[in-house]
Amino acid sequence: MNSSVSKGSAWAILALGAALVSTALDPTASAAAPREAGDGTATVTTARQQACPVVYFDLGETLVHTADDGSITYRPGAAAYLRALRARGIPVGLITNVPSSWGSTDAERAARLRQEVDSTWKGSAPFAWQDFGDRVLTPRTEAERKPAPALWQRAKAGSGHCRVVYQAETTEEVSVAASLGFVPYQVGRPHRPAFLPVGLVELLGRRAPA
Repeated sequence: MNSSVSKGSAWAILALGAALVSTALDPTASAAAPREAGDGTATVTTARQQACPVVYFDLGETLVHTADDGSITYRPGAAAYLRALRARGIPVGLITNVPSSWGSTDAERAARLRQEVDSTWKGSAPFAWQDFGDRVLTPRTEAERKPAPALWQRAKAGSGHCRVVYQAETTEEVSVAASLGFVPYQVGRPHRPAFLPVGLVELLGRRAPA
């Protein structure tokens, strides 16, 4: 493990501990953001807008699972986690490998990805594509496929001064992301939260980027 990965992982572990302590002391820490009186829509405070963490995910076996029969559904806890980020006004994105032949732009490749996922989706609620907007980054060439750094570099460049998180199920991907300045979190590990706690994501956003 290289030094940049160790440093990023160490910070994530320390911050995770602080967030878990905070959550234990304050049962409301993971509650939804306040709502604006009158129209019932979620609001985002100025402080949260200034914090601006952005959370990127891998897709397959991170947010969704493909069963043996080819059907696709949310992984346990993923839908609720996305809802919690949405309630806090935290932007999310996808960094995922698809064939570069699926389109000449990210938008075209994202549309094909959505078509492929939706055609085999199984579940009462559809995948929350609307949460990701235009933050669905896919390889423009086969050389850009992860673990090549190109997609993470594009995500970071598009996030401005914001702290950027990357969550995936493989050690290799979170290690590369950490080396490029992301806060890494490997999902699906035993004895740890399924995803980086939402309160911690906000905390990371308030810490000045390295």
